[in-house]
Amino acid sequence: MHYFVFRNNTIELFFPKGFSFSGYDDISVIPKEVDGYVWFYQLPLRFNEETLCEEIYSFSSKLSIVLNEIGAVKPLLLFTLDDSITFPLTNGTAILKAVNYYNSCLLDMEKNNSNVIVLDIREFSRLYPYESLIDWKYWCISQLGLNPRLSKQFIGWFNRKIEQVSLKRKKCIVLDIDNTLWGGILGEDGIEGVKIGGDYPGKAYHMFQEALFELSKSGVILSLCSKNNEDEVFEAFEKNPFMVLNKDCFATWRINWKDKASNIKEIAEELNIGLDSMVFIDDSPSERELIRQSLPMVAVPEFPSQPYDLIPFYKHLVEDYFRVYTLTDEDRAKTEQYKANALRAHAKDSFTDLESFIKSLDIHIKIEAANDFNIPRIAQMTQKTNQFNLTTKRYTESDIRVFLDSGWDIYCMSVSDRFGDYGITGCILINDSEIDSLLLSCRILGKDIELAFVKKILELLRDKGHNHLSATYYPTGKNAQVKEFYDRCGFIVTSIDESENKAYYIDLHTADLSIKPYYQISIC
Repeated sequence: MHYFVFRNNTIELFFPKGFSFSGYDDISVIPKEVDGYVWFYQLPLRFNEETLCEEIYSFSSKLSIVLNEIGAVKPLLLFTLDDSITFPLTNGTAILKAVNYYNSCLLDMEKNNSNVIVLDIREFSRLYPYESLIDWKYWCISQLGLNPRLSKQFIGWFNRKIEQVSLKRKKCIVLDIDNTLWGGILGEDGIEGVKIGGDYPGKAYHMFQEALFELSKSGVILSLCSKNNEDEVFEAFEKNPFMVLNKDCFATWRINWKDKASNIKEIAEELNIGLDSMVFIDDSPSERELIRQSLPMVAVPEFPSQPYDLIPFYKHLVEDYFRVYTLTDEDRAKTEQYKANALRAHAKDSFTDLESFIKSLDIHIKIEAANDFNIPRIAQMTQKTNQFNLTTKRYTESDIRVFLDSGWDIYCMSVSDRFGDYGITGCILINDSEIDSLLLSCRILGKDIELAFVKKILELLRDKGHNHLSATYYPTGKNAQVKEFYDRCGFIVTSIDESENKAYYIDLHTADLSIKPYYQISIC
């Protein structure tokens, strides 16, 4: 990604390669051929408080000019001001008031502009003492507003923020139980003897369970993987009054005496997620090393040796794996959706043929045009979906809104069945008579819902006056499963280039757009 950075100090060391920069305090040049913009103004070095405050107030006016020039198409990342490096001669309230005013202006811009994202620089600066934040030698030589020794740390922090904005995070925590969710060993200490709640160390485990419970409400899947007796574990969750978590908090579990690598692979298969979407938490160094060696795709953080470090451990878990900038309703419903997936997997085993199983599910498909309520989810899907994604193009909410204003046909699909609601799990973006993007969540695959969705969209387009449609498949390292999908839908291959990119065409008046009758489809 190529971003252009507006700045008032030397900051080149603190951003990844490929970024370009304005002159100091210069907004006269706003390049258009970039992917996005960054506004990173730092507190000026001024010894006169009145002059400093006037300059701070002027920043928001300049930023407003830049925002008007950029428009709503490309992302604009705004850094807040940090008032830690000032030299007030009085109590400093005037400076604090100016900084707070400026930062509140940034938040207002974010609220009123879907392409604006505010990054709080204080989240980074408070990690270090004042003396470490700036090296006056380099300030005097090069006007470096941050200590160059912190450049690597800052780039790492900034890249994590970009990932959060792009809605990239892990999906599932796989949790050990003994000395992880409570202190002690259930088989030896009994339900009343494990340490949870009350005084230390039980209080630390209680707080850790509280934190995990809140994390699950944000859409992170909790699962259990423990060498234990299953009945005893769930009896403990039910009968010990200090437990925060209970059986309903977990999408699935493997509580047995098998090796944990095999159990984790089974959990991933049951939930229909990749191993690279999982984080394994276990107090045992040997178990952690087993997973690192056997399943290198699974993230395995170091578990703290002391219970009082569980809360900072949780903080690092969130920052490294699970933080996102915003949450959608689908994120919050994730645990229930994956629990329903597990029930579907078990129900499937009772049928002798796939079609009978699909009929039994009572599948409802709701198709609706893009609107203010579903655009965040559509953008999120373009950012996160890799496997069932024919072109793997990434778009922001601002992009989607621009496409709609340009006349694109954009639809999303919600799916439910007798086990529960999958939420919004598919979308298609059509520019004139060409499918720009088609993608579905892996949670709904295996039931031919994708065929019903696409054929219904083709029918809608035909009824709107389209005679034909073109499409493209761009292969990636993760979407091989959809290599022949357009062929299954009745599209004709028109060309294949040396990179295996395939171009397609379909005549909407002669194509077979019939849909199996057991899919109940509504259009909103």
